[in-house]
Amino acid sequence: MKSSENNPALLPAGFFDLLPGEATAEARGLRSIMDVLAAYGYERVRPPLLEFEESLLSAGGAALSEQAFRIMDPTSHRMMALRPDMTTQIARMSQVRLGERARPLRLSYSGECVVIGSQGRDSARQMLQAGLELIGPDSPAADAEVVAVSVAALERVGIDLSEVSFDISMPTLVWRILEVCPPERRPALAEALERRDSAAIAKHGGADSALLVGLAEASGPANHALAALTKLDVPSGLRADVERLVASARAIMARVPGLSLTIDPIECRGWRYHTGLCMAVYSRRSHEELGLGGRYMAGQEPACGLTLRPQALLRAARPQEKAPRCLVPDTLDDGALHTLHGQGYVTIAPHAPWPATQEGVKALAARHRCKNAWMEGKAVQAV
Repeated sequence: MKSSENNPALLPAGFFDLLPGEATAEARGLRSIMDVLAAYGYERVRPPLLEFEESLLSAGGAALSEQAFRIMDPTSHRMMALRPDMTTQIARMSQVRLGERARPLRLSYSGECVVIGSQGRDSARQMLQAGLELIGPDSPAADAEVVAVSVAALERVGIDLSEVSFDISMPTLVWRILEVCPPERRPALAEALERRDSAAIAKHGGADSALLVGLAEASGPANHALAALTKLDVPSGLRADVERLVASARAIMARVPGLSLTIDPIECRGWRYHTGLCMAVYSRRSHEELGLGGRYMAGQEPACGLTLRPQALLRAARPQEKAPRCLVPDTLDDGALHTLHGQGYVTIAPHAPWPATQEGVKALAARHRCKNAWMEGKAVQAV
């Protein structure tokens, strides 16, 4: 039996080829996203795939350290890391390269990221990201802008907005409570919060039990959550977080009326470098997150952004019509080719003798997956 290690088709776990059609769809979707971001004033930047470890994984990037592949630079003999995420790179560029630009600074980006282990339910370890970062303002209106622009990008790539939900949270709420929780109760309380188990939360929450149960029960559609949150008796040390969550939710609802918005005040998993409001994007057509984002610090500046996953978006989007393929003779002149291209056809030259009969042309067209063929001076349906 042949060893799988010698199989030239075998790729490392979590890495995949994109075949014709798949790669085209991804490129088209990415272009649509970036066009929308540009229309809203988000200027595109491109950080490098590799950076020195101490630069890439410093400050907020330290939270990503365990996900980063590392290699030795043979030139400088310093350790480098492949980026597991792009947000911290954009933060660096905003401070080091674009520090003199007027604020708010709007940046967009796209590129591949590589992680050591799978994130969430996705087994991929190489992931395409596309996103936007709004750097400077710290306000509910800025949070709402990030959501609104992201919604426009989702719609452009064919996502049915009636199937989309934005889930917003304030992880700092739970973090602050867990920080003052006695160490012996902290694991049990964290597990109870993750399970949304009100009885266990009440058991392990100590003096904060009533507040935590109230926050857990406030989770749900925005209108329900807002009504519940505004009735809670929140300690002064946590009041600012709750008030900001409420204000940002209202700003989002005003900016994007009709958007399915849910609020989960006790969600705190997976947010590694965020410092305030966080958001996740879901679709009923997919089990995977379409995007993640939230508030963080770009150096000493507040920032808010959202990273979309074009590959996940395409799996959740409505199928897009493919351009029709038309078989053409190898000798067809450029004028005719340009006319066909203007009509939306993809032209396929077979680099083979042109059949003498229409039946032969149709057979050749079928072999090359062309539904149309050049006959009698025009594109004619052949299959």
